[in-house]
Amino acid sequence: MKFGMRKPSLKKRVSARTSLKRQVVHRTNLKMPKGKGWARNPKKYAYNKVYRKTSFDIFKLIKKMFK
Repeated sequence: MKFGMRKPSLKKRVSARTSLKRQVVHRTNLKMPKGKGWARNPKKYAYNKVYRKTSFDIFKLIKKMFK
């Protein structure tokens, strides 16, 4: 599990935005309603919940500082 600042990756950021899987899911309306991730994959949901609470994104931190 990651604690502290997340290391930014431009490659991962671009690939997430342009992935074929994401395009298909969004265009066919196969998305789960917001907050229902536990129904699809409870193990991944629990991991992501802890990960988001124990780490932070450098870009969000900079954004808050300059607001």
